[in-house]
Amino acid sequence: MPIRATWSTLPDGAKGMLLMSAGIGVITVNDALMKLANEGLPLGETLFIRSLFVWVMIIIFAWRAGGVRSLAVHDWPRQGLRGGFLIISSWCFFFGLAALPLAEAIAIASVGPLFLTMLAGPLLGETVGWRRWSAVGVGFVGAMIIISPGGAGFQWAALFPLTAALLGAGRDIVQRQMSLGREGTVAILAVSTTMVGLSGLVTLPFVWVTPSWMQVLPIAAAGLLMGTAHYLMIEALRMAEAASIAPLRYSNFLWGSLWGFLIWGVLPEPNIWLGVAIIAASGLYILHRETIRRRAPIAPVAPKEAP
Repeated sequence: MPIRATWSTLPDGAKGMLLMSAGIGVITVNDALMKLANEGLPLGETLFIRSLFVWVMIIIFAWRAGGVRSLAVHDWPRQGLRGGFLIISSWCFFFGLAALPLAEAIAIASVGPLFLTMLAGPLLGETVGWRRWSAVGVGFVGAMIIISPGGAGFQWAALFPLTAALLGAGRDIVQRQMSLGREGTVAILAVSTTMVGLSGLVTLPFVWVTPSWMQVLPIAAAGLLMGTAHYLMIEALRMAEAASIAPLRYSNFLWGSLWGFLIWGVLPEPNIWLGVAIIAASGLYILHRETIRRRAPIAPVAPKEAP
């Protein structure tokens, strides 16, 4: 009970940050498992199988949230839009992941919070001042250092996680809009999971490879972790503004570096560390400016004098 009591006393912003941090850590393990699975199986097949196991978590979440009623959908247009963003971003990211080291793909995708900050102003009505716009620009310089366009180390596959980052930001914007309305977390997760699973299902007649149990196990684990991670991140976006918790996504590079070294024996190149450091610094500055803006007192409006 002490943990639950402490949680209940936290402000929503702090809860959102903790949930996002946990979600990022969990989803990075999912990425590593999916990279392993895709070394022997087609991507569409692994996405379909994973979605089946994500549904195991959805059923558990639905049961805890009140049963079938928690799966009710009230906003089909935004549900479809979010699912569409998730489908394309998932395929793009895993295409990139197949050709790039885990940490490098994650590093490139780490520009997602910059895209999210750019979109949060016009689409969510969140205030983004010139200082945060400047930080976004610096962050993209870091991204260019990682990608090295025109350099000897440039790979066209880097464009896949970059595109995934942009589409992921669009997904989070739509998700934030739904979270402010009647749409429940379980319903959002259920619709998106089903759409991604169907995108993999349609490829099965063309690329099916019968998997062994040893190939199914990492996909199953990835599905359980994926369901948990997305639930945590959806809840995080429900409790805190998108721009304030987006920088926490940068921690996934450290996790990706760890798993990349332990599983494949690969560590990121120095330019990737430098680029991520610049992106993370810009993201932390964005968070700093957001904190200042929240704490700034609102000037009282002076009453008009009577004529």
